[in-house]
Amino acid sequence: MSDSFLQHLHDGNLPEPVVQVTPDSLGLSREDLVQLFETQATSRLLDLTTRKLAKERKTFYSIGSSGHEGSAAIARTFRKTDMAFLHYRSGAFLIERARQNPGSTPIWDMALSFAASSEDPISGGRHKVIGSRDLYIPPQTSTIASHLPKAVGAAFAISLARTLKSEKAELPPDSVVLCSFGDASSNHSTAQGAINAAAWTAYRNLPLPLVFICEDNGLGISVPTPQDWIGQNYSNRPGLNYIYGDGRDILDAARAAAEAETIARNRRQPVFLHLKTVRLMGHAGSDTETVYRDRASIEQDLIQDPLLHTARHLVTSGGLSKDDIISIYSGLSDQVSHVMQAATQRPRLQSAAEVKAPLIPPRRVTIPKAVASGKPSRDAGKPVHMSKMISLTLAEQMHQYPEIVVFGEDVGKKGGVYGATTKLQQSFGPARVFDTLLDEQTILGMGIGLAHNGFLPIPEIQFLAYVHNAEDQIRGEAATLPFFSNGQYTNPMVIRIAGLGYQKGFGGHFHNDNSVNVFRDIPGLIVACPSHAADAAAMLRESIRLAREEQRVVVFIEPIALYGIKDLLTEGDGLMTAALSETTDTASLGDVGVYGLEIACDVAVITYGNGTYMSRRCAERLKDQGLKIRTIDLRWLLPLPMEAVLNHVKGAKSILVLDECRETGSIAEELMARLYEAGISQPMMRLNGEDSFIPLGPAANEVLISEAQIEATILSLTKAKA
Repeated sequence: MSDSFLQHLHDGNLPEPVVQVTPDSLGLSREDLVQLFETQATSRLLDLTTRKLAKERKTFYSIGSSGHEGSAAIARTFRKTDMAFLHYRSGAFLIERARQNPGSTPIWDMALSFAASSEDPISGGRHKVIGSRDLYIPPQTSTIASHLPKAVGAAFAISLARTLKSEKAELPPDSVVLCSFGDASSNHSTAQGAINAAAWTAYRNLPLPLVFICEDNGLGISVPTPQDWIGQNYSNRPGLNYIYGDGRDILDAARAAAEAETIARNRRQPVFLHLKTVRLMGHAGSDTETVYRDRASIEQDLIQDPLLHTARHLVTSGGLSKDDIISIYSGLSDQVSHVMQAATQRPRLQSAAEVKAPLIPPRRVTIPKAVASGKPSRDAGKPVHMSKMISLTLAEQMHQYPEIVVFGEDVGKKGGVYGATTKLQQSFGPARVFDTLLDEQTILGMGIGLAHNGFLPIPEIQFLAYVHNAEDQIRGEAATLPFFSNGQYTNPMVIRIAGLGYQKGFGGHFHNDNSVNVFRDIPGLIVACPSHAADAAAMLRESIRLAREEQRVVVFIEPIALYGIKDLLTEGDGLMTAALSETTDTASLGDVGVYGLEIACDVAVITYGNGTYMSRRCAERLKDQGLKIRTIDLRWLLPLPMEAVLNHVKGAKSILVLDECRETGSIAEELMARLYEAGISQPMMRLNGEDSFIPLGPAANEVLISEAQIEATILSLTKAKA
């Protein structure tokens, strides 16, 4: 590959101009052009050296940027503070942007990343990622465009911060967001949703300073992109400004980038920048191109090498000879080889503890103080059910913390499907409480992007079953960002999700999803689930504190069936309600709720959500049979509060793990294992819902746990003990 560039250059076999652009027309001097070539060549040489060292098992990730070096022109055009979400073929972008940051060492930094060294300044050796805190480049591991939704959110956050005059914004008010991806990735549903969301936003005349950069090399690993597909697909989208440039020619890439910047920065509109590129070498080190491409097409791309195009400009416009260019290239080759060899000798992560360290983000060094504003709600002193309590608590927190924004489908004027955001838009305005389009990927990506600019997002997913459309935004984006940035980047937020079953058959599965397993294996995530109004207030406050102070991502599951429940045992007892002004009890992460505190009890029931409600009712009825039942409400489903659980099962003659979700993959499975591992000797049983989706109508009761089943199981436990 190296020989190909040098051989073509030595033979004078330079490509014909694909466009008629001169350096003078773009305000580029001879020195500027030389500098761009040095950036392109450095990126190329890093690729070549890495692939060579990969064969020796000294480097571990060989997807490179060769053929995509036109991105150097984009980096030169835009400012360092224009946040960039980049795909893996963006080495030249990072190297060129580093020139805006005196003292940067991009070759060394990238070499450490290729070598998986723990000294890698962005990921600490956890992945080969292109990123830099100083250069406003959050690291991405995505290859299929899952970073596009958060780019939309970050661009929206710039405009929102301007509207709200936010003092916590991290991005300048006139900045732009960049987001690059490949032509094959543009077909992914995540990309389609994000691009549609950007166009939808602009179509509504809302500012969105965003540049999508589609680097079109015509291949998705081995599958060709149809001729003209990208241009035909994106050139006439309402709300989207389409610009074409030839990324093989550094000057045309610079011209197109300048046009894109003018539109995005001055007009605050989204741009689809379509850059023609080539892919030189296979997709990755293990990929043999000749299996699926003929040699003629490979050679055709080699002659369109971006380095050869830049070399032509240097010869025709810069006054350099072929020997001058070869000398520059050879000098860089020696430098890169030396740096890469040195990087492979640097230390790597040595323990699981080191690897896992950034899964829990660092606490904020400085936390902005609360700003008390607005009058408390007139309802703050009245006992209310859970749905109303959530609305009141959100209002309370929004008065204290101006960085909080609430958004999702129907959360605005309507106040949510179940009234949990009632009157919030009326109180705080449409800039802080706003409706989104119907796309869960966009909603969650919006949250991640908003957090990049100093906001504390509280997105709502309307129903638990709907999160599956977008779970990778939590699993592959939100949860991984601190991990792959070594804690330098975080995206704190509280994701509110209405879910679980027991709606008396209304709505079927999609309104009664009784599985939280999708969240339980995501490292670093917190999952909360209140069971009554007082806990909803206490736990929502704690969730917001965790996000605000500890930079955590929290999923807050709200049991739909308990939203409007006021009474626990008898009509009018109001035991499921509370007054916001009186909810002083704490519900810190790791705390459980306990009902029935006698030192000795017959059965300790470990449960959550609807299970807590049903268990407490059963416990009251079983008193008539002389049984003492203790209900332990987990509250926190991830991580499980095992220390508190083990403390509160002491003195219990037997234990029932009551889990309203499905039997397979349930919380009950982990609880039973953890209790056994802790050496619990009391008799134990578990009771789960059936492994089934929830049907419509009364048949729902056949697959959910009933109070009769709970009582029967408790009685069988006490008889077995007797």
